[in-house]
Amino acid sequence: MGLGPVTEVFCDVLLAEMKAEARRQALAARNACDPRHGLWLAGQVLAQCPPPPGAVVAGFWPMGAEIDIRPLLLALQGRGHVLALPVTPRRGQPLAFRRWRFGLPLARGPFGTSQPPPEAASIIPDFLLVPLLAFDRSGHRLGYGGGYYDRTLAALPAAGRLGVAFASQRVNALPSGPTDIPLPRIATEAGIHESET
Repeated sequence: MGLGPVTEVFCDVLLAEMKAEARRQALAARNACDPRHGLWLAGQVLAQCPPPPGAVVAGFWPMGAEIDIRPLLLALQGRGHVLALPVTPRRGQPLAFRRWRFGLPLARGPFGTSQPPPEAASIIPDFLLVPLLAFDRSGHRLGYGGGYYDRTLAALPAAGRLGVAFASQRVNALPSGPTDIPLPRIATEAGIHESET
């Protein structure tokens, strides 16, 4: 009777350790990639799986060695899409989003992020471009460990979602738990990966 919670804690600890090791490997692999491949990624998305016309698209401002999705965001803005960027809330909450467009200022956010300033209008996106450290053939993604995007995807079940990454960030399998939400598609500079479900 008392073994259930112990086993559950053990599984949570083991899962966290497996994800931490996968993050170390994914960061090392990603740091060898060229962030400028974002231009090729933009071409793949626009040709094969663009957001629906008129959709409010949530992107993100790239950090460090993340693939640069700014060419894609600029192209989507040129096609008439309203853009949004995430605002990182306190831990345990889903992301919030504020309206943004090229030419407007950005403010410093937590964890080295860049986000629209507080005076920017809050907005709910119809389509999310989701960053990741690694992904597998089932569409599971490895994030930075805060759980922000999993909570956001759960809170916006009707929103379209597309992972964005370097092709080299694909791995055979990732450790995943019950709160990890897989993505139906991941766009890379080399093409679009349809998840195997």
